[in-house]
Amino acid sequence: MISKGVLYMMLATFIFAVMNVLVKYLPNIPAIEIILFRSIVSFFMSGVTLKLKGIPLFGKNKKILLIRGLAGAVALMMFFTTLQNIPLASAVTLMFLGPIFTALIGIWIVGEKVKPLQWVFFAMSFAGILMIKGFDPRVSPYMAFLGIGAAFCSGIAYNMIRKLKTSEHPLVIIFYFPLVTLPIVGAYSALNWVMPHGEEWLLLIGVGVLTQIAQYFMTIAYQSEELSKVANINFIGIIYALGFGFFLFDETFNVLTYLGMAAVMTGVVLNVVYKNRLKKNEAVSN
Repeated sequence: MISKGVLYMMLATFIFAVMNVLVKYLPNIPAIEIILFRSIVSFFMSGVTLKLKGIPLFGKNKKILLIRGLAGAVALMMFFTTLQNIPLASAVTLMFLGPIFTALIGIWIVGEKVKPLQWVFFAMSFAGILMIKGFDPRVSPYMAFLGIGAAFCSGIAYNMIRKLKTSEHPLVIIFYFPLVTLPIVGAYSALNWVMPHGEEWLLLIGVGVLTQIAQYFMTIAYQSEELSKVANINFIGIIYALGFGFFLFDETFNVLTYLGMAAVMTGVVLNVVYKNRLKKNEAVSN
């Protein structure tokens, strides 16, 4: 039977996929300005809900919450930039390194153990990224760097969430993202403002609302399940990205690029299957 944490992450993954499509439909709006709208929506939705529930806005573990907010902000800036400049599935695949960075960074932050065979799976995923970069001319070295950087920062953010465990309300964790992000993106947008027109306003609001909902389910998932188990469910996102990219944006790839995506996904999936098997064996032996 599928656990609640897994179901929450599956739901969050689908909502994030739809949000990615909305960002892709905003090529004329700077990524940082999109994040500004997303942050404003999140700030008010989280703040009002916390007030109504009588939950303190700033939480108990302010240092960890601030790190989570900053890491998430940097990751989103990089990721939105790749979404606007390279094929949807390529941008999402680069973010697939997030679970791998989550596990690697987790060695130091939450004491995660990485077995020798897992390094093989990690190498397989990184090789897949090199294939995507090498065989898809639409992915420049700079965009590949941003995609990998986004995955790395998301790994930091996810470990901060896990470190908080159940000591903070999910909405408090989410609230710290706009709290940290707004001053940064607000200052930049004020100097580089691009006025949205027509349906762009609705798309910008949609990005904010969908991200807020997805973040809520994702945070609950990370708090209720083992880190490595839920982090890797994100691989489902490549299916959504390939489908949306093909039907909505006429995006196709050569065979070698598809193989690269498959290598990334295979490495991630094998890692989570292996981790789950190790946990079962440990439970039986104890």
